[in-house]
Amino acid sequence: MAELPDVRFLTVAEVAAIMRVSKMTVYRLVHAGELPAVRFGRSYRVPETAVTEALQRPIADVG
Repeated sequence: MAELPDVRFLTVAEVAAIMRVSKMTVYRLVHAGELPAVRFGRSYRVPETAVTEALQRPIADVG
């Protein structure tokens, strides 16, 4: 059996809290393809590494 990498998944609510945005903003980022996510049933889980990378990216469209 293949060994899974140690990936930690966060809920949309956890991502929203970490990024200090609303849950709706997280859903928009996921649907726009700017934040990778895995769908578990009716909910999404976002890899913790993806959140870290998104926070390090410069924000281009201000204003």
